[in-house]
Amino acid sequence: MADDAGITKAQATESYDSFVDAVTKSLQKEGKLTLIGFGTFSCTLRKARNGINPATGEKIKIPAKKVIKFKAGKALQEKM
Repeated sequence: MADDAGITKAQATESYDSFVDAVTKSLQKEGKLTLIGFGTFSCTLRKARNGINPATGEKIKIPAKKVIKFKAGKALQEKM
């Protein structure tokens, strides 16, 4: 990323951290962030459910939690 942009690795790291912080704050505030041509990040609540520990076969309860989903935009999909 640093080589492509012609910046130092420290500057690239700072830019990346800033991007992640902006996405995080937007998802916390609005629950959805759309970057035109790139894709859409959304935050949803996954319900609590029952599961099985694969190592022991014991039944366990998996608690509810927020998950982040990403759907690629048209421009990104066309590049693939």
